[in-house]
Amino acid sequence: MPPDRLDRFARHIVLPEVGGAGQMALAEAHIVLIGCGGIGSPALQYLAAAGVGQLTLIDDDVVEASNLQRQTIFTPADIGRFKAEIAAEWVHRFDPVLRPRAVVGRIGGGIPAARELEGSSLVLDGCDNFATRLLVSDTCVAHGIPLVTAAIGRFQGQVANFAGHLPGQSCYRCFVGDAFDAEDCDNCAADGVLGAMVGMVGAFAAMQAIRIILNGKAALGDPQWGQLHVFEGLVPSLRTMRIAKDAECRGCGSA
Repeated sequence: MPPDRLDRFARHIVLPEVGGAGQMALAEAHIVLIGCGGIGSPALQYLAAAGVGQLTLIDDDVVEASNLQRQTIFTPADIGRFKAEIAAEWVHRFDPVLRPRAVVGRIGGGIPAARELEGSSLVLDGCDNFATRLLVSDTCVAHGIPLVTAAIGRFQGQVANFAGHLPGQSCYRCFVGDAFDAEDCDNCAADGVLGAMVGMVGAFAAMQAIRIILNGKAALGDPQWGQLHVFEGLVPSLRTMRIAKDAECRGCGSA
């Protein structure tokens, strides 16, 4: 690692739980971020700040004025432009060494899931519909890719790491079942959302992604497969529950 990179990540490297080996693992990682909006924006900022070397950024939406209250990488000058492209530009400005790639489109809606996800270190999914989430989960299981899933509804946030491709481990479909293979779900336009709450969930999702990348490379702790962390923003409180593997799950039941 050249001197300028050592200096940039010095506060990581001095942590025994990260160290030089952990920082190199982050530099060599490839994370696919699905959704560059409320959850994706803060998650992307902290993944880039951590030095994740390669970032594939997938989103089919354009910036609107109402996004600026919580989607922290955008400005009024970006209104009407594709979020994925602006996100890649943000990464370039923030750290030119990193390798971002914008994919304008939607997984399953013209963007083949296997093509974009295969070969990545992990996928962080912060999209806004169950159909995409379930397709992403099934693809991750099929190709042996860890999945970080993050969601928010009003003042509740949920973040979990899944590895349904591993024996005995659950997947996202084990959590929500098959009933949600549809595009109709609650959205923040109708229900409202507090920007700081989204930032907290996105930052925690980035932390969980880093936990996976460093698993086996540093002493950050176990990857917490199948543990759903639920944030209650009004209280505030955090509770954790384990998602059991469903033997009949059509996503991971045979794994």
